[in-house]
Formats: sequence, C-alpha cells, structure tokens
Amino acid sequence: MTDFPKRPRRDLLTSAVTLLSRISAPGLLSVVYLLLILLLPIGALVAKSLTLGPEEFWRVATADVALSAYNVTFVTALLAGALNGVLGTLVAWVLIRYQFPGRKILDAAVDLPFALPTSVAGLVLATLYSETGWVGQLFAPFGVRIAFTRLGVFVAMVFISLPFVVRTLQPVLAELEEEAEEAAWSLGATEWQTFWRVIFPPLLPPILTGIALGFSRAVGEYGSVVLVASNIPFHDLIAPVLVFERLEEYDYAGATVIGTVLLIVSLLLLLVINLLQQWGRRYALD
Repeated sequence: MTDFPKRPRRDLLTSAVTLLSRISAPGLLSVVYLLLILLLPIGALVAKSLTLGPEEFWRVATADVALSAYNVTFVTALLAGALNGVLGTLVAWVLIRYQFPGRKILDAAVDLPFALPTSVAGLVLATLYSETGWVGQLFAPFGVRIAFTRLGVFVAMVFISLPFVVRTLQPVLAELEEEAEEAAWSLGATEWQTFWRVIFPPLLPPILTGIALGFSRAVGEYGSVVLVASNIPFHDLIAPVLVFERLEEYDYAGATVIGTVLLIVSLLLLLVINLLQQWGRRYALD
C-alpha cells in the first residue's frame, strides 16, 4: 500500500500572518488603525448589548421611553434634513451664482457649525430662542415656545446639519455649464422649464446625499440639543440623551442597547449615502 505524502497544514494564525505579509506597510497601518479606532469599539458595543439576550434586548430597545426617543430623534432629524435640502440648495445657489459684498464672509460662516463646539451652539440657541431671547420674544406673544421644546430640538438639528447640504452642492453647481441653460432659453424654454429639466436633474443626487449626511449628523447630535431642549421623556427627549441618562443610572447594558439601535440606523444611512453617490457618478457619466 503506497503512502501519499501529506500536504502541509496551515492553521488560522499562519494564514493570517501570510495574508498580512502581502499587504504593504501603509495598507497594514490603515488596517490596524481602523481596527483599533473603529471596528473594535463598534464590536465591543454590539457584544455588550447582546449579553442581555434576544428577549431582553428587544424589551429594552422597544420600551415606551425608547420608542418616544426614537420618534423625536429620527422624525425631527428627517424634517431638519428636508428643510435644509430646500434652503441649503438656495444658499449654495446664491453663493455660487451671485457676487455681492460680504459673500466670502457668508461662505465662511456656513462652516461655523463644524468649528463651533456643540455645547456653545446649544447655549447660543437656548439664549436666542428662549421666551426672553432676541428671537424667542417675537414668538412668545403668539404662544409659541421654541427653546426647551421639540421645536428647539428641530432648530438645533437644522443649525448643525446645514453645512452638509451646502458643501455637497457647491462643487456640482460650480461645474454646471451655463451654456446648457442658454441653449435651453434659445430653444424657447422658460426659466422654470430650464431649471426643472436642465439644472435640477444633476443637482438631485448631491441634494439627496447632503440630506442623508445632515440627517445622519442630526441623529447623533448631543451637545447642542441637550442645552436647547428640556429633555423630558415623551416630550423632547432624544436617543443620545437617553443613552447618557442610562449611563448615569449605571444601566450600561441598557445604554448599549440604545446605542446599538442608533448604530444600526447609522449603518443603513451609510448604505443609502453610498448608493446615492454611485447614482450621482452614473448620472455624470451618462
């Protein structure tokens, strides 16, 4: 009976080392950096939440106070993103198409929500929109309260998500050829028809991308919202503040469950953003 030579066996560790040896130094550094900074914390969050078991996880994730916080967070963020989709487009259009004194200052001011600490933004918004503030006192006689209500949460989310729409649209607007608009006018198209059929189609993908990015940013906002809202459950409590309250109660598992739900929604948003970006690239190639 002939004995066939045995093939060398490689365990999992050897295979991993072989694979890593084929990666260049910058690539290896990138993988390690992403593992330590991004993947490991996310994995720890999900692993901690799963220690409760499926039934307990579902009970905590779908509790009445959690569902109310999801409603305030996601619905308000969606409305803020939709408003910025319209007004942010208008701001980007004015900054690109018109020349006027102070345009550069206004253009730089769009980035203030990026640079301004969120706690400072919340303090400013709470001061302006309170019943005795410069803006809030104009609405107080009509019985409209802005600060320390869900409307205040909406204002804060609009403030921090506006730059995403404007900065996403500006490069696209700058690359639009005005000759196409002039050609449409020469063929008898009205200004509205030119905008709707010539200008708007290439703007739609970046507008949707900006809305998705702004929505994602608003969902995770904490610093400005916690100061401009009353943070009362079933009133204007948002999910990130609920996570902090769970931590203050030493309910670490409950906090990780709420955080995992936010993580899942964020991952879905990233998928949507990537699909919108691919759609925009295909549209540009066509």
